[in-house]
Amino acid sequence: MRKDYLQSFNPVIGSSPNSLILGTMPGQESIKQHQYYAHPRNVFWKIIFKIFNGNYSTDYSKRIDFVKENKIALWDVCSTCFREGSLDSNIKEEFPNKIHQLIQQNPMISIIIFNGQTAEKLYKKHFEYLENKKYFTALSTSPANASYTFEQKLENWKLGLLS
Repeated sequence: MRKDYLQSFNPVIGSSPNSLILGTMPGQESIKQHQYYAHPRNVFWKIIFKIFNGNYSTDYSKRIDFVKENKIALWDVCSTCFREGSLDSNIKEEFPNKIHQLIQQNPMISIIIFNGQTAEKLYKKHFEYLENKKYFTALSTSPANASYTFEQKLENWKLGLLS
């Protein structure tokens, strides 16, 4: 198997989630640690804890419990792909996850939030938007998205998660 062949993680899903956050594909650090958003400069977890007034934790199991408690599901648009490095722009030959099936099995999901424009672009490539669902493209929390400050990203994510 080629070294740049990647497979996504299983979804994180608690009982009756109302939001689904979709990334593209875990980066190298996330794959190494087998954790969503594991890169130390990715601000995803800091944003989530801040928005929902939680005590920030670096403990992955506490992070997962926190998103579940706040009715958030996590997954990626891509099930598999080829990608050198961690940049979304390097994703090739992607095969999508069964996102609509997950939404159908969890009808309380009312909003789908894309973690960055590439996640939205890949979703649109493989899926139609579903009726009766809201979609929001948030600023990528990736360290590669350095043109926005933490505060700008935080305010943007609040629009998606709290609207």
